[in-house]
Amino acid sequence: MLKKTFESFYLCLFCEYTIYNLYGIIKKKIVFFGSYLKIDFINQIIKIMKRRDFLKTSIGGGLAAGAALKIGGFGKLWSSTPPAAKYDMVAVMGGSPDAMFDLGIQELGGMGTFVQKGQKVLVKPNIGWDVIPELGATTNPLLVKRIIEHCFKAGAKEVYIFDHTCDNWVNCYNHSGIEKIAKSAGAKVVPANSESYYHQIEIPGGIILQKAKVHQLLLETDVFINVPILKDHDSARMTACLKNNMGLVWDRGYWHANNLNQCIADYALYEKKPALNVIDCYNVMVKHGPQGVSKDDIVSMKSQILTTDWVAGDAAAAKMLGVPVEKIEYIPIAHKMGLGNMNLDSLNIKRIKM
Repeated sequence: MLKKTFESFYLCLFCEYTIYNLYGIIKKKIVFFGSYLKIDFINQIIKIMKRRDFLKTSIGGGLAAGAALKIGGFGKLWSSTPPAAKYDMVAVMGGSPDAMFDLGIQELGGMGTFVQKGQKVLVKPNIGWDVIPELGATTNPLLVKRIIEHCFKAGAKEVYIFDHTCDNWVNCYNHSGIEKIAKSAGAKVVPANSESYYHQIEIPGGIILQKAKVHQLLLETDVFINVPILKDHDSARMTACLKNNMGLVWDRGYWHANNLNQCIADYALYEKKPALNVIDCYNVMVKHGPQGVSKDDIVSMKSQILTTDWVAGDAAAAKMLGVPVEKIEYIPIAHKMGLGNMNLDSLNIKRIKM
């Protein structure tokens, strides 16, 4: 039944075409970590930028979300809007994780759309459990490696990998295969097991979650690439883009004890959003998630979703999992909060079958 649902979803992806029209100007927020700029100062900056034509928009490409100013240890000037890409989403099926990413990122304009020369990049996979890659509890290491390679090819100065794991972090990093393969690609793999690595941030507009402690690398890097694995989850029903943020924060227990779905959506208000989301749908855990029990929990879907809209990414992932989007409570909540678009039929989606 699940395989039929999966096949129907991809039939929809490859046969259903939509018309995408771009109107208006994308507004960007400018926020300082540590202090807020006065409105009149912001206006002066914007005027200068306009005069110099510093910010330009186009259908085929855009500026990567990057740091332009540094104050103290964590002061970064960030754009809350992802860079422009050729499509809202690219869905690829039928290849290896690395080969699918090669095609998918090409259709989004290349990694240079998101990463500029000299930038520091955080690639955040799911490494939460002490299991081997074949059990589908952690992001496929081949995908992680290929993303790192594309980042360096685009000119990245440094690439970092970490996750706040549920099981022992040393074992998770090792048995997932991610630490070894990431280091071989030139990335720096760092721990996230101590509260000393985390710094408190505010989440203006959060309904329940109004502050959180996030890993210092989220604040210190210039580009954030979110690389979750799609799988079943016993508390949230599904984990993918939005829920992968829980590996960035220290106190996950607060989320579970205080309306998990609302906290997941609230955190997405935080201005440091991913420039790119890459959902690993190669081996998908369809039951007994998030850790899984055996290979019987896995369906081989050999697919991948790339998008700048993490709400849309999660909506597509829910369809692949065979679950109505409305049943994944945090997706419609995030949609209503204006954090993304869960209506896939309104998006410009590129479908690739290898």
